[in-house]
Amino acid sequence: MDSAADMAIGREGLVSRRELRATLRLAWPLILANVTLQVIQLTDVLLMGRLGASQLAAATLALNLNWTVSIVLLGLITATSPMMATALGRRSNAVRDVRRTFRAGLWLIVIVVPPYWLLMWHVGDVMRMFGESEQLARQGQTFLRAYMWLVAPWLMFQLLRNFVAALERPRIVLWLSLAGIGLNALVSWSLMFGHFGLPALGLVGSGLGSSITWIVICGALIAVVISDQQFRRFHLFGHWWRFDRQRMAALLTLGWPIGLTMGLEIGVFALAALFMGWMGSPAVAAHAVALQLAALTFMVPLGLGQAATVRVGLALGRGDREGVSRAGWTAWVLGVLFMGLMALVMWTAPHRLVTLFLADVPANALTIALAVSFLKIAAAFQLVDGAQVIGAGMLRGLHDTRWPLIFALVGYWVVGLGVGAWLAFGRDWRGVGIWTGLASGLAAVAALMLARWLMREQLGLIAER
Repeated sequence: MDSAADMAIGREGLVSRRELRATLRLAWPLILANVTLQVIQLTDVLLMGRLGASQLAAATLALNLNWTVSIVLLGLITATSPMMATALGRRSNAVRDVRRTFRAGLWLIVIVVPPYWLLMWHVGDVMRMFGESEQLARQGQTFLRAYMWLVAPWLMFQLLRNFVAALERPRIVLWLSLAGIGLNALVSWSLMFGHFGLPALGLVGSGLGSSITWIVICGALIAVVISDQQFRRFHLFGHWWRFDRQRMAALLTLGWPIGLTMGLEIGVFALAALFMGWMGSPAVAAHAVALQLAALTFMVPLGLGQAATVRVGLALGRGDREGVSRAGWTAWVLGVLFMGLMALVMWTAPHRLVTLFLADVPANALTIALAVSFLKIAAAFQLVDGAQVIGAGMLRGLHDTRWPLIFALVGYWVVGLGVGAWLAFGRDWRGVGIWTGLASGLAAVAALMLARWLMREQLGLIAER
């Protein structure tokens, strides 16, 4: 376990200046790319809002179901990141090893996407099972049958992103993501409302616009890795048709816990939104505003966690125990410091932040008051939210994914959901109780992740590799 003296920042300290520079150089394009990808989705919501409340509600419900499934698929692909980084750290046969992992990722996309398409094609039936009206179910199905085609290029983009990040060259992902914002806005706007001689397709136009956008930016990233010298030497698509059973098994073994962990996290927040629906429209709107602000700040520790996975994986591949420690702690300290600053902002100016989304008029007074109360709790869980996502990234760098899955199950669904439901309905704290439960769950997961990281050598997470 690391001593307190090692926590000082210095040339050889636990958080060294060299590691700090390397982490920031890798993390900032990933952070901004995460933000821009969120903006692409926000653009879709803003444009669909102009179609009408019914269309927006139907598409939002369909998107929530889609995202719950897609995030699990993303978790499977996420496993390629530590596998590639560790191979590069070992250096011996690194090119071939990275190519094998990439090829397994390609095959995994080919295998998982058709069942996803089948499910999403019938999403209207799923919405009806959850009690949604016939109109919303029909509109949601119409939208998703145009939108669902983006999942294949989206997953492919994430696989390529993991590759360029493992090489510590993530800036191309940022530039393509930024270009995607403008392309998505233009194409979706044109297809939804019938500009430039195109038919006005409404929700179908929005879905097609998003699919076209992801096909284009994924195609652009493929062109870059094929043509750029620093990537071309890996011959990623060479003999892509060969099925590597051994590497596929390794990818699934590492990836399925990541997918379920991510699914458990998004699932508990989805259930929290359902609970808010039982409390009325003001509570739902207030929850959405507070969650949007929390999600925005979350992009920074998420990017740092992705950087930590790569940096820890590289050090693991080299057999550099001190490097593993420095890589993990550097990302963790940066993330906690940033989230501490965000907590201070949310705590001191919650009303000002909420009124960026809601007009400060008497009709919104109740919603604003609720959102302010939620945001103060969000300020309290900023630190633990950052700590848990970076902790997960650190452990993924060590190829440790099964215990984090258990931590997520216990933290989110036992502690978070249990405390939230008890406070909201047993103690009549209502929405504040739900948010307090979410904070409790995140704190539990963060503590468990950190404890496992501190015990990494005793548990053999490094020695056994």
